[in-house]
Amino acid sequence: MRNVMSGSARQVVQAAEIGVLHLHGERPVPVPFQLPPAPRCFVSRKHELAALNGWPLLVISGPGGVGKTSLALRWLHDRRAEFPDGQLYVDLGAHAPGGPVAPEVVLEWFLHALGVVEVPESLAARQAMFRSVTVGRAFAVLLDNAASAAQVRPLLPAAGTVVVTSRWRLSPLGVDGARFVEVEPLGLQDSVRLLDMIIKGDRTTAEPDAAGELARLCGGLPVALSVVGARLSTRPRRSLGRELSELRDDRLPELDEGASVGSVLDLSYVDLPARQARLYRLCAWLPGPWFGVEVAAAMVGEPVGDVEDALEDLVEKNLLSEIADDRFRYHDMLRTHARSKPDPAREPGLRRVVEWWLAKAVSADLAARPGRQHLGPVYGEAVAADGDPVEWLEQERANLVAAQRCADEHGWPELVWQLCEPMWALFLHRHYYTDWVETHRLAIRAAPACGQPVAAARLGNRLAMAYTNLRRYDEAAAELDAVLAAGLDDQESETTALSMLGRVHLGRGEPDAALRCYRRVLELRLERRRDREIGLARRRIGEALTALGRAGEAIAELEQAEELLTHPVERARVRTFLARACAGAGQVERARSLLDSASDDLRPSPLHRADVFVLLAELAEDPEQVRDHYRSALACHRDPGDPAAVRIRALLDRHEHEPAPDVIPGQATGEQQRESH
Repeated sequence: MRNVMSGSARQVVQAAEIGVLHLHGERPVPVPFQLPPAPRCFVSRKHELAALNGWPLLVISGPGGVGKTSLALRWLHDRRAEFPDGQLYVDLGAHAPGGPVAPEVVLEWFLHALGVVEVPESLAARQAMFRSVTVGRAFAVLLDNAASAAQVRPLLPAAGTVVVTSRWRLSPLGVDGARFVEVEPLGLQDSVRLLDMIIKGDRTTAEPDAAGELARLCGGLPVALSVVGARLSTRPRRSLGRELSELRDDRLPELDEGASVGSVLDLSYVDLPARQARLYRLCAWLPGPWFGVEVAAAMVGEPVGDVEDALEDLVEKNLLSEIADDRFRYHDMLRTHARSKPDPAREPGLRRVVEWWLAKAVSADLAARPGRQHLGPVYGEAVAADGDPVEWLEQERANLVAAQRCADEHGWPELVWQLCEPMWALFLHRHYYTDWVETHRLAIRAAPACGQPVAAARLGNRLAMAYTNLRRYDEAAAELDAVLAAGLDDQESETTALSMLGRVHLGRGEPDAALRCYRRVLELRLERRRDREIGLARRRIGEALTALGRAGEAIAELEQAEELLTHPVERARVRTFLARACAGAGQVERARSLLDSASDDLRPSPLHRADVFVLLAELAEDPEQVRDHYRSALACHRDPGDPAAVRIRALLDRHEHEPAPDVIPGQATGEQQRESH
């Protein structure tokens, strides 16, 4: 929700209280090309690359570190032109410390990336929508590090090419038409070629026996070969024989082939300068799928400039991957190795990192919602961020959620609830319901432990909104009842809870109960004597009265509401509801006039304008006019998955085959599925 702000903005909306907010207007959705960069050094694999051609579902399997992801990335990058509709990517986290990513979470990410705003809640509904929006698209999906066929199967689109990587063969996907490509460790010749490519020069040619033995000790695994090659590339005068001697000295005779790879990593670690070694072992514990320079600096408590150079050195030594500009991550084998190195600074470092995320998120929130009341103490000393704050929150969402989980796991409740508050702008604008629910549940549990009952109440109202949007009315009512039962001296919490409870009752088809809630909200707002708040309360009373069929009373309330409101969009919304009440009272011509007027003022708010066209369709007598109005309403929706858009499409389809409209004037449509201004 945004207040009026200075400067230029594409979309500006005023709102006095919490409510569901869609981003109105066209927010361009770029074609998603989410793949990490192609591998810099890549050898052989001609047979495997050829086997990937011409098949829609591909499963690449093999041991850890063998180069499965590099193979997939090489193949997909080489064929980017074949996928003009994009390339989606996700690390499914089969070996991540937090466990594999749930399919429903991945589908939410993918659907948002493809431009869907309103993502349904259930896995089955998300699957169906994913298939619907991918029909006829030429795109690719890379599902990296899959844990099982059950994790992969819900993520299969209706069209396009899917590449899966896993340490397991995932043979159950054979029934889905998968082609299986197994990746073996590199042979001796190819291992030496990869070393030569990384080291450069003629050093492997000069010492072929030592090069072959180094390759053998690396087990044919590109991840280990890359680390050894990077060590040698930074030591142009070191002989391969000396490197081999040091590796052998560090290696116990009883170690098997897999352990020898660990010895390769150990030798590289021992050789690191102090700052790099500290970064390597501490950053492996960072929450989130990737991290930037500033986060790493917070983890080790050092200046950003010093840390930036050290991270670049770790990338050069192939102990860290740079997946994008200022974005780093570990190969899972390297992360496991780094975490095996103890460091007493881990706990205070993680605390600094969570506090850093909190400060950055608060700055973004101040820019996204200037002038709003906040409860977290960090807001008092923060400065609004530059740039697009919601886009920043979008980009960092996974890290912010992971930081909150980290705070919860380490017993820092004061950080748990404070991290939730600045993510509100993101959830209002982008509707990531899975994260919305999880973050608020954690925060509501943490706030009372910190002596913050008002924070718990306001967060409870926000969680109730998510439940209401998802039509989980019982859970929404439970949250709101808890807020009202707390008896806090906080009128904002009480009025918001009552207004949200009214929405719950309307959703349940209980307009009498909704009316009681809205009348109580009006009583409380009359005490504060703020015209805008009173006008919004009267507008909601008018909605409930219309639903009850008490059109005359509804008209009176809505006329008063329009007089109290000054913002053109808010007044136009009132006229939309007033038109519905007038239609119910038989004042059809007045209703049409009101709708014509509202339509012009709602141009900045296409989804609310769609409600105008729906009601015009209900009032139209000519079948072609009915269809035209429904088409206009549908054109206002950028997101075909919005429940209101789905309903409009169904109405249009019905009227494409029927000579006359059969919707009763005054029947509720899209506006009751979302909170208006």
